[in-house]
Order: sequence, then C-alpha cells, then structure tokens
Amino acid sequence: MIEPLFWLGLSLLLVATSLTAVLVVAIPAFQELARAARSAEKLFDTLSRELPSTLEAIRVTGLEITDLTDDVSEGVKSASQVVKQVDQSLDSARKQAQNLQVGTRSIFIGAKAAWKNFTRQKPARRISDRTPSNEKPPLRDLREREVLRPENRRIKAEVYRANEGYNDATSWENNFDDED
Repeated sequence: MIEPLFWLGLSLLLVATSLTAVLVVAIPAFQELARAARSAEKLFDTLSRELPSTLEAIRVTGLEITDLTDDVSEGVKSASQVVKQVDQSLDSARKQAQNLQVGTRSIFIGAKAAWKNFTRQKPARRISDRTPSNEKPPLRDLREREVLRPENRRIKAEVYRANEGYNDATSWENNFDDED
C-alpha cells in the first residue's frame, strides 16, 4: 500500500514544483504586462487631453487655408479685371493716337493745300469759252463723261505708238548680245 501513496505524493510534489517554477517565471512577465498597461493608460490619457486640441487646430488650419484660397482666387480675379481694363485703356489710347495722327495729318494736308491755293497765281478767266450750264446738253452716263474729257481722248497715232514697244523686244535682245 505504500506504493500508491508514494506515487501520489511524488506526483503532488512534482505538480507543486512545476507550479512554483511557472509562477517564478510568470512574475516578471506579469510585472512587464503591468508596466505596459500603465504606459498604455498614460498614452490614452495624453491622447484624450491633446487629441481634441490638435484636431481643433487642424480644423482651424483647414478653414484658414480655405479662406486664403478664396482670397487668392478673388485677388486673381481682380488682377485679371485690372489687366483687362489696362488692355482696354491701351487699345483706346492706341485708337485715339491713330485718330489724332489722322487728324493732324488731315490738318497739315489741308493747311498745305490752302497755302498752295493761296500762293498760286490766278489765271485770267475767259468768259467767251464757257457756255452757260443751262445750254449744255445733259450727259447720259459716266462713260460718256469720261470719253468727253480732253485728257482721256487719244488720237489714232498715239494708239498705234502704244503697241510698238512689244515688237522691239527682239532688237533689244540683239543689242544686249552685241554688248558682250
């Protein structure tokens, strides 16, 4: 009978020794776990204190960036309007300068024509060559008026002389070859 009690006692001794070894090894692990829990608790306390203010600062910064973006876009719009106004002003100034140049040129030409007209000698009038306007026959169209002007009339000899230049082309080429 001793044998079963011996084995039972030995078993209990081994179990107790094993539990003691586990506890000896587990105590530092439990201490580290407790330290980690305290660190996590401190982190969560810090986050609960700092996170709302940080999130509020991020939200305010986002709003400020939105306001600045709006201000910049308004500035760009106003700058583009100023550029358009300056461009329109330059265009109107350019047009006014051109008008002034044309007006000045017109005044200068008018004064020059008036001076020429004022300083020229006046021809003697011949009353006998002129016929009263009521005695002139009416002209039917513009072509007849052009034909009747003395500077537009050609005599037959002038018409034939106008075509002579084309026939002299061969003699011109011969003269050019003779010079070489």
